[in-house]
Amino acid sequence: MQIVTLVLPYAQIALAVTLGLGILLQQRGAGLGGAFGAGDGFGFNTRRGAEKILFNVTIVIGILFLISTLIALIIK
Repeated sequence: MQIVTLVLPYAQIALAVTLGLGILLQQRGAGLGGAFGAGDGFGFNTRRGAEKILFNVTIVIGILFLISTLIALIIK
């Protein structure tokens, strides 16, 4: 249990950095108008290839970050 308390903060930092990078690497809504809901006007596009893999990896990293945060709350 002591190993978990030593490793968990570093794991959370690594997960937070990779989650931030994963979010920043996604190209959808790449303008200031995208932040306020004004997109291309073409509707929704399907994700394919590397974009789909990056999207799914970002979701998994977000879930892992959530789980590590809950573990940190339970331990303390």
